[in-house]
This record gives sequence, C-alpha cells and structure tokens, in this order.
Amino acid sequence: METNKTAAAIVRQPGEGARRWFFGGGVHTWKATEDETGGAFLLFEDEMTLNKVTPLHTHPESDETMYVLSGEILMHMDGTEYQVPAGGVTIALRGVPHAFKVLQDGTRVLCLHTPGSAQAFYDGASESLGPDGEGGDVDFDLIRESGRVNGGIQIIGPPPFTDTST
Repeated sequence: METNKTAAAIVRQPGEGARRWFFGGGVHTWKATEDETGGAFLLFEDEMTLNKVTPLHTHPESDETMYVLSGEILMHMDGTEYQVPAGGVTIALRGVPHAFKVLQDGTRVLCLHTPGSAQAFYDGASESLGPDGEGGDVDFDLIRESGRVNGGIQIIGPPPFTDTST
C-alpha cells in the first residue's frame, strides 16, 4: 500500500475524536484515521469493561500495537499468555494469532494498526456514538460479518482462555 507523502497536522485533545461503540464491547475514540494519515496507520483509544474477551484472531494485513493506558489485560499471543498492566505494550505482527481479556474495570488501551487498512473492519463492526452515548450488546456475528465484507481481521477460534470468570 502506498501512503500519502504530504504532511497535515493532526491534534486531538483528551476526549476528542469520533466515538464508536465496538460490537465486541467497549468504546473507541478514533484519534487518527486511515484517511487522515494517508493510509499509514489507524490510532484509537479503547475503553473496555471488566471481563471483555476477544476471540482468537489475526490481522492478516496490519500489525496491531496495544499500549495499556490504565487497568490490565491478559494477552494470549501465539499460544502464550501474558498479564499486561498499565504501561505495558503488546505487538501482534500481521498473521500472529492473539486474543485478550480485560482483567480490571476501567481498562483503557491505545491501539495502533499499521498500515491503517483495518479501519474498514472497525468501521463496519461499530456504530457512531454521541458525546454521552452508551454502547449496546456485544455481537460477535456482526464482527465476523464485518471481517468477511471488509477484511482486516480473521477470526480463527473462540477465546482461548481457560478461566473466563476472572
């Protein structure tokens, strides 16, 4: 993918950016979109609730970096589990199977996809929220459908965690 070589500044203050309810649970605040970065990356903050869990999946065409801003996640990466508290980072290069589970209420991560080609998936697997909006129900069927239609993700199995009560 060729990226735009012309520079345009992006400045977002805390809380600024399009807010979207992600059907897998959590509210995304988009800090820099694929269009704004000329395809180079997609950057969003994800506010998640306790025990949110993702299915085992890959991102075939983008690398996913998650920096834990607050709280803690359990990351299953290529068959190994890691507890990642605030200040920790995970990097799932394209094609690496991974999943995560939220271990603390109020967990927030900053998620970076490079390149930004996964944005169509996230757009199709979420809906716009107003400033005081609340999310709906978790719906993995809508996530699968967005992946089928838009690419950006390949779900390869159920959540791999043996203890889902933590």
